[in-house]
Amino acid sequence: MMNEAQLIILMQQHGIRPTANRIIVAKALAEESRPLTMTELDDRIGSIDKSGIFRTLTLFKEQHLVHVLEDGEGVRYELCHSHDHSIDNDMHVHFHCEHCGQTICLEDLPIPEVTLPDGYEVQSANFVLKGICPKCKK
Repeated sequence: MMNEAQLIILMQQHGIRPTANRIIVAKALAEESRPLTMTELDDRIGSIDKSGIFRTLTLFKEQHLVHVLEDGEGVRYELCHSHDHSIDNDMHVHFHCEHCGQTICLEDLPIPEVTLPDGYEVQSANFVLKGICPKCKK
């Protein structure tokens, strides 16, 4: 987990001014090893209203400080650990358990490279595998 000083440096590397609310949102994301929904963030934070959290997440997305993924049950956010405000160089596969509903980062599995036809340019990738996690399989 990243401490507050590390989060501030990461925000600055992404061109984001580290305000108190932004630090709180980044810290809530950093404390989890999995992507969080807006509701989960709101439940964890409590001191910032939903619109403030959403504005912060929108800025974080624009500056490539968060990854936004759709797992079939909703939109989730996770902290991006790249050190660049223009690219996401830490994209990885996620696994969504259809039994317990958890979406888990598989950080050691990079998103497979896909060759697109001429004229297409990838802006982002969302790679979610679905099935049953080891915990639910038992």
